[in-house]
Amino acid sequence: MISVRLRQFLASLTASEIRILGALAACAITGLLFLKLVNEVILEGEHGMDRAILYALRDRVDASRPLGPAWAGEVARDITSLGSTSVLTIVTIGTLIFLSLLKRSSSALFAASAIVSGTALVQALKVIFGRSRPDVVPAVAQMMSMSFPSGHATMSAIVYLTLAALLARELPRLSLKVYVLCMGMLLTGLVGISRVYLGFHWPSDVLAGWALGAGWALVWWGGAEWLERQRGRAS
Repeated sequence: MISVRLRQFLASLTASEIRILGALAACAITGLLFLKLVNEVILEGEHGMDRAILYALRDRVDASRPLGPAWAGEVARDITSLGSTSVLTIVTIGTLIFLSLLKRSSSALFAASAIVSGTALVQALKVIFGRSRPDVVPAVAQMMSMSFPSGHATMSAIVYLTLAALLARELPRLSLKVYVLCMGMLLTGLVGISRVYLGFHWPSDVLAGWALGAGWALVWWGGAEWLERQRGRAS
């Protein structure tokens, strides 16, 4: 009986409603992952796996250098800059202008709101948790901000995934939508991996940043979908 009612309920949903429910489910999963990391890493102080991964990526002779040839470190630094405030700001402004030219002011507003509020959230969480940076790389000691969650990983997820999701809504073909979303995920993944490879963050910092950023992006994307659905009903 329950399975029959469930099938009837799912069959009655519109495509927009299914997307919204999917976003809510994904938000719940990413939220639980973030809370699990907070419990294990911050509250219980489990750092063994973090250290093992970081040291596995360090040069065996000089632990201050990442594993591999010198050019790999340069490439990683170039990639990690894609998650910097300057680059993300340029990408955000460019995308907001593009959405405005398409006369999608509501999408532009959602994107701007998601990114500004996400930035404030990340900075607040860094202060609340107060986790120190990894001590395996001397240069990290010069960084002033706290380590958890990774700002680069979180903001890359928020910016690239939010903008990709909102841009995908405006594209006509499924292949274009998939391409834009995949590029957003690829950039987010590469930035986070580079932070660990360079020793700037613990792996759990990056994983928490991905979970938080993806969840935040999904919340705002779901909000845009809900608003579009309400407007469709009103018209």
